[in-house]
Amino acid sequence: MNAEIEREKRMFRTERERLEAELMKSPLATEKATAYFGAMLGLFPPFALFSRFVFESFKSSPASDDFWIVPLLLFVNFVCMVVGYFSGKMVGRIIVELEKSSWTAMLLAMPFIGMLWGIITGAAGGIFIFVIGAFFGAFIAAAVGSLALPAFAVLHRWLKKGDVIEEKHFFPIALGISCIITALILGLKIS
Repeated sequence: MNAEIEREKRMFRTERERLEAELMKSPLATEKATAYFGAMLGLFPPFALFSRFVFESFKSSPASDDFWIVPLLLFVNFVCMVVGYFSGKMVGRIIVELEKSSWTAMLLAMPFIGMLWGIITGAAGGIFIFVIGAFFGAFIAAAVGSLALPAFAVLHRWLKKGDVIEEKHFFPIALGISCIITALILGLKIS
């Protein structure tokens, strides 16, 4: 019983923060929130990249016999989403610890953690694209993770109460960051 009381004291900085957390209708723990965020990052940006590739390929040669690539890319996208979700749980544990440190330390570490998270996710999905795709997937996802995780961590730290964030605050943030990155990918000029 004393251990639980001690954990709760460490979890909330003030009594007001504890009360605000108790008033949440749909609280999400940090691990669950980063898992959902990882799934979004594993779904939307790769889908945008693959969509561009498919549309550009079939625009240049509409009668192509290479339609088999579409199910392969959808499978790779699914793998990225699943790996992003499960690795997001581990990243959530790291975020919990880093949010206890100073803002400077957290902001310096987040791009590297996001990069590592992206490498794991991108390589896991890309491995199915003739093995060489693991390198390209890791490179692209590392760039996505190094941008997305710091943005998410800052907003999460501002809005969380204890170790939870209200679901109505989480989803607009996570979806917004994912969609902004997706829009940037769709807007790239590839010549």
